[in-house]
Amino acid sequence: MEMHILINAVSVVLLFIMGSFIYQRKALDFLGSLVMIIMGIVILLSAGLRWLLIIVIFFLMSIAATYYSKDYKKRLGEFEGRRTAKNVISNGVVAFVMAAFGGYYLPFVGGFIGAIATATSDTLGSEIGILSEPRLITTFKKVPAGTDGAVSVRGTVAGIIGAAIIGISAFLLGVLPDIWISLKISIISGTVGCFMDSLLGAVFERRRYLNNEHVNLLATITGCIVGILCAL
Repeated sequence: MEMHILINAVSVVLLFIMGSFIYQRKALDFLGSLVMIIMGIVILLSAGLRWLLIIVIFFLMSIAATYYSKDYKKRLGEFEGRRTAKNVISNGVVAFVMAAFGGYYLPFVGGFIGAIATATSDTLGSEIGILSEPRLITTFKKVPAGTDGAVSVRGTVAGIIGAAIIGISAFLLGVLPDIWISLKISIISGTVGCFMDSLLGAVFERRRYLNNEHVNLLATITGCIVGILCAL
């Protein structure tokens, strides 16, 4: 019991250190970093360290993808830079709910992995795909990099790899007991959720019916539902 309390205490300290580091690196603004820390503490205390580590892996991959070819993205005018609390919530609230209230009931585990895999796939797909010439998902016509609803082969492959890393991490951390089930949930839900993000972007975000946060939230909800169905 004492060891468990000690691990949680150390983990909370590390969360604050990571939040401070992310803020100092200008990956998140102050409120975004604070929201990330609070969500992390709730996940730690309700679901445990292993679930929290999957969230951390997502954040680290997202930051790495964002800063990959930073100068080129700046020249394109597509370097997002510092994200806000809205970004943290829209990408993470579905997984947060699954972890905070779902316990280890398998469908909720699938929903958690599905939501995280979608957020990872979408972020990596967008940040890596922007380096190639994309096409609009609804017409497959070539469009400028950064167009809402644009997809590319490079971005799709990066997104699938990112989703697979989440699945592998879930298995290695013991959140899911079988590697193939874990990969099935993460790859299928992450890919479906990522394409849903692109479809919503092409149909609704380009027309200003939805903004980026709305699209991210709906995409992670989609990934969560697919993850639950895969787990069942």
